[in-house]
Amino acid sequence: MPWKPDYVAAEDAAVFIRSRNPGDEAELATWCTAASRAIDTRCNRQFGKVDAPQVRTYRRPASYDVVSGLWLLEVDDVQDVTGLTVGGVAYASSGATLLPDNAAADGKPYERLGFTDYPDGPVVVSALWGWSAVPAGVIGACKLQVSRWDSRRDSPYGVAGSPSTGSELRLLARLDPDVHTALAGLSRRRRVG
Repeated sequence: MPWKPDYVAAEDAAVFIRSRNPGDEAELATWCTAASRAIDTRCNRQFGKVDAPQVRTYRRPASYDVVSGLWLLEVDDVQDVTGLTVGGVAYASSGATLLPDNAAADGKPYERLGFTDYPDGPVVVSALWGWSAVPAGVIGACKLQVSRWDSRRDSPYGVAGSPSTGSELRLLARLDPDVHTALAGLSRRRRVG
């Protein structure tokens, strides 16, 4: 799975919206990409994964957490800790702590590194950044948003249905409310040092 992938393929979106027009897939591919990036923006993270370990440097100041007694440094999401190094040292020997606790058991990524001593200077981390699999809520949210945008071609002024039959619906200029519901618990709040 690549970094920042489309969370739904055009073929799957066509099945979801029950499209019978073979030419729709090129149009749907555009909406699949747009919906995927809108989800990334809404959640303040992406749900892909790099193919090989990458080195990233973190210069953000660490903040001290009184409860854990650790200096915390925000890092990009990581679920697969295979080959993880911190400061050029294997994670197990680095003295760093992956946080939050129980992330792996909860199917969530690690988002921070904890240190007993303040990290002096930039921290260099090598990891398989990203998620091991795209969460089901993200896939469902992407399908819903693609469906909504696809229906816009039949309602160019943002109104679908008919007021005379009581089926009028205004298509709002934001993500579908059900998309927000599907993404509940997947947003990331970045902490400032």
